[in-house]
Amino acid sequence: MSDVIKVATRDSYGKALVELADAGKDFVVVDADLAAATKTGTFKKAYPDKFIDIGIAEQNMIGIAAGIASTGKPVFASSFAMFAAGRAFEQIRNSVGYPHLNVKVCATHAGISVGEDGATHQCNEDIALMRVIPGMTVINPADDTETKQAIKAAFEIDGPVYVRLGRLAVPVIFDENYKFEIGKGVELVSGNDVTIVATGLMVHEALAAAETLKSEGISARVINIATIKPLDEEIIIKAAKETGAIVVCEEHSVIGGLGSAVADTVSANCPVPVIKVGVEDVFGKSGPAAQLLDIFGLRAENIVEKVKLAISKK
Repeated sequence: MSDVIKVATRDSYGKALVELADAGKDFVVVDADLAAATKTGTFKKAYPDKFIDIGIAEQNMIGIAAGIASTGKPVFASSFAMFAAGRAFEQIRNSVGYPHLNVKVCATHAGISVGEDGATHQCNEDIALMRVIPGMTVINPADDTETKQAIKAAFEIDGPVYVRLGRLAVPVIFDENYKFEIGKGVELVSGNDVTIVATGLMVHEALAAAETLKSEGISARVINIATIKPLDEEIIIKAAKETGAIVVCEEHSVIGGLGSAVADTVSANCPVPVIKVGVEDVFGKSGPAAQLLDIFGLRAENIVEKVKLAISKK
């Protein structure tokens, strides 16, 4: 559809940083030689005195961010998800998480939709890595509107935050009336037969799947979960009780991500079938982002298939 506006959440991030600073918020931004790609370059241009390019040294970047944060000044630290969450995991865990410092790790180029950069750069493990760090808030926004609000909300949190951002331009779902809250899921579509829980770019696919299912006489509830940790357990348990089956959709490994968090919650409180739509236990591959989403089964039609499977297990 030509009238659909698409914006990469990494672009939204760069703009949100400038908006924060324009509003008088005091913080530092550090980047590992990828400012043009992570879009922190937008902030660098507006506030060069508050920006530090560390160079290709992600582990050092996190250590420096921790040092600055220990003086009382919040820090946004950015690189690709594979290098931020992956290469610098130990520094995030021990230098940021353990002392509970005010560092916001905003990692771009997450997931399969990195595209042609291939398996080495397609980080499908970052949510799993970050959610096991005690005290770490993990956010995966769905579009431009939600990303801008999430970045501003992350700034207000006293402690470490991981924000997952994408390279691919994705449809803008929410208007200016949308309100993002840390730890709160949002029901986007009501339904009684099954619940589709989605995060990130999969929210758009989930909405499309719900429309297809409606045409087939299946009433699907759609819930957007932007904050993966802390998870809104209340909305998940309520959905499990009322619809009796859940399908979780994420551009991440089916191991350790949102699907695992939802399954843990459901099994402990209201056991119902939970089916996952995500990247199976495989590495990615190089190719155009849109084709990779098709190949790895991250489309509305894949969700529809899994919904029917979930319903059959009720």
